[in-house]
Amino acid sequence: MNRRSLLYAMYEAMLEALGPSHWWPGETPFEVAVGAILTQNTNWSNTSRAIANLRSAGLLSPGALAALPDSRLAELIRPAGYFRLKAARLKNFLRFLRDEAGLSMATLAGKGLATLRPKLLEVKGVGPETADSILLYALGQSTFVVDAYTRRILSRHGLVPEDAGYDEMRDLFMGALDADPALYNEYHALLVRVGKDFCRPKAPRCATCPLAAFLER
Repeated sequence: MNRRSLLYAMYEAMLEALGPSHWWPGETPFEVAVGAILTQNTNWSNTSRAIANLRSAGLLSPGALAALPDSRLAELIRPAGYFRLKAARLKNFLRFLRDEAGLSMATLAGKGLATLRPKLLEVKGVGPETADSILLYALGQSTFVVDAYTRRILSRHGLVPEDAGYDEMRDLFMGALDADPALYNEYHALLVRVGKDFCRPKAPRCATCPLAAFLER
């Protein structure tokens, strides 16, 4: 089985076993982008509490957050951890959004992946995983998101070495799969679910894993 066929077969096996993921949670593209920054180094439960604080305060819009004092923003997002650092990162992203698109996520989305990704990676505090999460989930761009779950699953199935770099893993998917944001969205979400529930760091549940049939690789 070639790599393209294998990756599609793995996708179909996960989707059949687990069903659609309906990910990423967020009511607007801007909220999704905020979530991508806040979820760094924490779990989604903490992130959602921080977002709920912003929503309750009526601040989940680019203009409102841009005008908010840094100290107040940090206090509101405290549940996400590293709240002062993440407040600074949110403000960095907001400056980027203002400079590139007049604080409009729709305008930003219209610029295209080849233009946006290098510029987004220049924003302080936005690494490849966060950048690709914003590009894919908030802006609908055809880029694949790689995370720790992806690395663990790929390495255990012999598709990449354990020390593979981010771009190597991203290129693996983007070189084999059709450039379809919906496919990339669902594929990454399914990998996260398998990584959390089956392909765990310790005591993996290989026998009942949706990808058990592919383990011999």
